[in-house]
Amino acid sequence: MKMERTFVSQWLNDDQLQVQELVRRIAKDRVAPRAQDIDRKAEYPQDMFDMLKDLGLFTLPFPVEYGGTDSLLSACVAVEELGRVCYNTAYLLVLQWVPIGAILAGGSKAQKDKYLPGLSNGTMRGAFSLTEPQSGSDVAGIKTRAKRDGKGYRLNGSKIWCTNSGNADFVLVAARTGEDGSRGKINMFIVEKGTPGFEVGAKEDKMGARGVGAHALFFDDAYIPEENRLGDEETGFKVTMAALNDSRPIMAARGVGLAQGAMDHAVEFINNRRAFGQAVSDFQGVRWMVADMAIQIAAARNLTYEAATAVDRGIRGAQLAPLAATAKCFATDTAMKVATDAVQLFGASGISNEYPINRYFRDAKVLQIIEGTNQIQRNIVAKSVLPR
Repeated sequence: MKMERTFVSQWLNDDQLQVQELVRRIAKDRVAPRAQDIDRKAEYPQDMFDMLKDLGLFTLPFPVEYGGTDSLLSACVAVEELGRVCYNTAYLLVLQWVPIGAILAGGSKAQKDKYLPGLSNGTMRGAFSLTEPQSGSDVAGIKTRAKRDGKGYRLNGSKIWCTNSGNADFVLVAARTGEDGSRGKINMFIVEKGTPGFEVGAKEDKMGARGVGAHALFFDDAYIPEENRLGDEETGFKVTMAALNDSRPIMAARGVGLAQGAMDHAVEFINNRRAFGQAVSDFQGVRWMVADMAIQIAAARNLTYEAATAVDRGIRGAQLAPLAATAKCFATDTAMKVATDAVQLFGASGISNEYPINRYFRDAKVLQIIEGTNQIQRNIVAKSVLPR
């Protein structure tokens, strides 16, 4: 697959263009040759993690004091370029950034000193766990319970779909600290690997996102010291969730990258395929399909870069929420639409494991669901337009 340069965006400065060029070259030369094998074997790509670690990319969106660029837009550019060739390798960056962002926003100085250096340099890995069997988008309905026990808490309950928990040194776990049977009053707790009463379940067999495992988590009177609660009991969870909202453009960037990669594969295929005495790419109906792909990707990229730039400019809260939700929803819906049309252009070859395009199709569906389903994103946008 050729990695031609996409348009030079008005959003990117010289430093971000350099990030784009570097990551694009690495993606083409080192990541693309591994992508199909990672998906087929559904094995954690430790070699890709080590590569990202050696390149120092884990710190990218964070303050200069942690070796970063202090730019979410730079992070989006890197994720887009990696996601263009390999969903799973791009995901490794995101999985490192979520716990860094949460601890940076809501953690104490002691927590930052303990966890951020290792997360930033890749010597430590974390995971983030909200979802339960009966509550995904309904965060207030979480049933996992953290009950006071002296100077700490006893954690009881279970989680599902906790990505990266099989490789993580710790998991950020959301648990209810309010009264039994009540909704709300949620806090985040840093649960370290090896904590008595904490068990990581078997790896899920997933349709997409196969290179990074997702597991169920089980808590049976697991003791969590108070210093492992993220932030204070009243505002810690809100601060953590706000940090996740700030990083939502990164999810949109994953959609942009996947869509661009799917189109790249489709264009290469139809240029080299002949039917009825001419190249498939010469048929007007096919050309219109590709034009629609390009238009949708360009729109998704601009929405994503706009949202990321807003974060970099300090826009937060009610101003950012609909902008970030719009970007995530549109970009990941675009990924699904473009991947679907790309499979169609491949014809029967599109459903064969010999060709990578079915991998894009399967991974695109995951993006519409994770980090807030696109129905939830639409609710956020609607609330900004119809506040009552």
